[in-house]
Amino acid sequence: MPYSAPFMATNFRGTDDYIVSEELARSVDVAMHLGRPLLLKGEPGTGKTLLAVNLAKAMDMALERWQVKSTTKAAEGLYVYDTVRRLHDSRFGDGEVSDIRQYIDMGPLGRAFKSDAKNVVLIDEVDKADLEFPNDLLHEIDTMSFTIPETGETVTAKHRPVVIITSNNEKELPDAFLRRCVFHFIEFPERELMERIVAVHHPDVEEKLLANALEAFYRLRAVDGLRKPPSTSELIDWISALRHSGMSEAKLLGAGLPFLGTLLKKEQDVEMLSRRRGRA
Repeated sequence: MPYSAPFMATNFRGTDDYIVSEELARSVDVAMHLGRPLLLKGEPGTGKTLLAVNLAKAMDMALERWQVKSTTKAAEGLYVYDTVRRLHDSRFGDGEVSDIRQYIDMGPLGRAFKSDAKNVVLIDEVDKADLEFPNDLLHEIDTMSFTIPETGETVTAKHRPVVIITSNNEKELPDAFLRRCVFHFIEFPERELMERIVAVHHPDVEEKLLANALEAFYRLRAVDGLRKPPSTSELIDWISALRHSGMSEAKLLGAGLPFLGTLLKKEQDVEMLSRRRGRA
């Protein structure tokens, strides 16, 4: 029988360091109420990973982070059986090798299941793994339990963890996996929300500098053909560079942008912008 999640009213509205939109805050609340993983998509730099970090902070929960790679297998999130260490011990007489349990190491999900307190689990960049990876997690996410064949132990979650899954949309995720998630696409912040985000990192920024920097930033993002439009984190770094250099706000709206390499990270984008300015 699937694990039953109790109602949990969270009213998560971000933290002092992490500003969320109303839509994203509601998605967090719904996912926690339903006991479903929250699947986040959105262009790089929109704060997908930081949501889990700040949710754990706001809810005073431990964070278990699982960074997915192309070689990652679903079982690694549950546990790992260290056969190499056991073989070493059997050859050199170190430890009691007949006790297999000492060679079982819990993965991020396994640790969250065994924890005495409710945790946040971040499964970061799930689409980097092979196509079977999400489906291989379905049973465990549904039942909140798994069995370790080497020992016969069944691990059942004491508390259903809050599972945050991020995807950069590199691969299509299976429909069966999607049905078990609450989905939210993080839209790139509009200017009003962006001003609040910047204020967190630059609380004393000059009003005119911020206004002109935002105008130049959104104008740059609107250029057709950019392979990697600048993100929020790059805007924050750019404003820091402008303030450090004592740059006048008036120069931001001219033909060239200072410290362009802080905003654009693709050579093709820099070259395309230079050609367009040359024709202007």
